[in-house]
Amino acid sequence: MIQLQELAQERDDMSTIVSLTSVFESLASIHIAQIKNQVQQSRQFFDELWRIYTQIKVNDLFRFGREGKEQVVDKELLIAITAEGGFSGDIDQKLIEWMVKEHDPAKQDIIVIGHHGALQLTQAGVKFKKYFKLPAKDQNINVAPLVKYVRDYRSTVVYYQAYVSLMVQDVRKIELQKAVQEAGDKSRQKDDENVISEFNYIFEPSTYAVVAHLERSMTEISLGQLILDSKLAQYASRFRSMSVAREKAVDSEDQLQLGYNRAKRSFSDERLKEITNGLKKAAVYE
Repeated sequence: MIQLQELAQERDDMSTIVSLTSVFESLASIHIAQIKNQVQQSRQFFDELWRIYTQIKVNDLFRFGREGKEQVVDKELLIAITAEGGFSGDIDQKLIEWMVKEHDPAKQDIIVIGHHGALQLTQAGVKFKKYFKLPAKDQNINVAPLVKYVRDYRSTVVYYQAYVSLMVQDVRKIELQKAVQEAGDKSRQKDDENVISEFNYIFEPSTYAVVAHLERSMTEISLGQLILDSKLAQYASRFRSMSVAREKAVDSEDQLQLGYNRAKRSFSDERLKEITNGLKKAAVYE
């Protein structure tokens, strides 16, 4: 009887795990849909800024919003976007190992986003200049403090997690200026009849200041999109993990239910056998 109760408890515990993994799987799926929608909206906004920028920019250099004779650190800035917690599979480890392998402390500084990446860098004995928390919310991400660092460096390379599909995630890197340029190339449209230039518009305080503001805004959008892409990959990885965990839990629940049914039948058979033997003994005494 005790074994039967233990099997029933194990079966109920596994049923709870099935329910929990299903909930986490559903939450991850909801976040994925929300982020995809957010990325689409930010791309539309970027397209509008790029259209204005390409009409009024004064040269072919993209300066990340630097104005005048600002001092620039003659180093490359590496930005690693990782998960805040360790619940992201091995994708953070792959990203950090890749970046550390290519990192040259004499020529590059590191900024890490996400506690999990900061922890892995610390364990590897690699120093980083700054750590930022991965934004908890998926909308209106404030990357202005990060852009301030980007403006201080000659160039910036971002290592991030890329969403390919629900079952496939990848680690990638991209030069930030190239990311902005590629996003701009995708948004190219036919020239508007109403061309925005100094001939028909007055820019305050100056054309250079307006161009710098647009560059900062587009840099923020591009960084925000890379962060969202990383979060999308993290949620997809979580969805995949929960999906696998749920399937295993369902299999275990089925096995436990089968074991419980067998034990219950065996217990019933044993009781029936005892009753039958008792009746036989009673008949002999009569």
